Amino acid sequence: MIKPRSDLGTVKKTIKSYYQKQVNVTVNLGRNKKTSFCGELSGVYPALFTVRPNETGYLGKTSYSYAEIMCGTVDVRLLEEENLA
Repeated sequence: MIKPRSDLGTVKKTIKSYYQKQVNVTVNLGRNKKTSFCGELSGVYPALFTVRPNETGYLGKTSYSYAEIMCGTVDVRLLEEENLA
């Protein structure tokens, strides 16, 4: 069983605070494959959130559930935090 990193309320509150800000999204695709992109967190909904990538290679928005963050499949960070780390 995968140990959750934090509770659902904390994850939702954190994502809500990132609304309409530039974020860096890292997605674990499995088998040592990861993809990463920057974009604007454009929507926050009860079951998921959406990110509009800045790069032209992505068509439209991408959506992720809060459970993906809790399991560690998706990592979302503010760009300001990325530059400081």
